[in-house]
Parts: sequence; C-alpha cells; structure tokens
Amino acid sequence: MRRSEFTELADHVFGPVLAGTYVRDLVLEGAGGMTAAQALEHGVPVRRVWVSLCDAMEVPESRRWEVPLEQRRR
Repeated sequence: MRRSEFTELADHVFGPVLAGTYVRDLVLEGAGGMTAAQALEHGVPVRRVWVSLCDAMEVPESRRWEVPLEQRRR
C-alpha cells in the first residue's frame, strides 16, 4: 500500500477534515503508541498504519479497502 492510497482511503472513509484530524491526533496502539502521521514518519508500514487506524475507529472490513470508481481522484 502506498501513502497516496492511504490518504485517498482515509479521505473516503472519514471525510477529508476528520481524516486529517485522526491522522494527526489519534494515538494508535497498533502503530506503537504513535499517531498515524508519526508512525508513517518513523517508517511503520503504511498498511499496518491503515489497519490500526481502521481498528481504532471500528471501521467495518467491508469499508476499508476500496474507493468506488466514481469517487476516485483523477
């Protein structure tokens, strides 16, 4: 998973404003007690950070992995 995919999925699942807030401020146990932004800066695999964020926010598995084609960035 690339960081651009992480950002696109986060914006889709949480909305751009909340996604930014969660990435900057929410401490994730699954990412070593860091925020998503900190974990990414420290080289934690992007997929692990994404799963940790989704787990923390109780995002159902069915909503985690795909942005509908018509909503994808071009």
